[in-house]
Amino acid sequence: MTDAPPPLFVLGDATPETGAPAPDRLINGSPVFTTWNGYESADGTRFAGVWRSTPGAWRIQYDEWEYCEILEGESVVAHDDGRRWTLTAGDRFVIEPGFVGSWTVVTTTTKRYVIVLG
Repeated sequence: MTDAPPPLFVLGDATPETGAPAPDRLINGSPVFTTWNGYESADGTRFAGVWRSTPGAWRIQYDEWEYCEILEGESVVAHDDGRRWTLTAGDRFVIEPGFVGSWTVVTTTTKRYVIVLG
């Protein structure tokens, strides 16, 4: 028996896509995102994969459910109501639709994600 969780997908099978925050959402820095989306449901409402970002900060506004597990790095997620969470390797969390705030990548951060639209 192994202690490692089974993979959601084989990372090598996912094609990396790069991106960045929309200019109107950028707070500081020049973060670059790399996303390996390894799963998309047939109806296009569920996704799973790995996401990585270099340092920077941007505004976030969620219209979907997202489960995340931080694999490496450090990020700070702040809600507009003043609550803040510092996230590092091993942290797991859910962001619900309606969350509005900011995401700051302190050190390059990699997360595993599962997204459900709606």
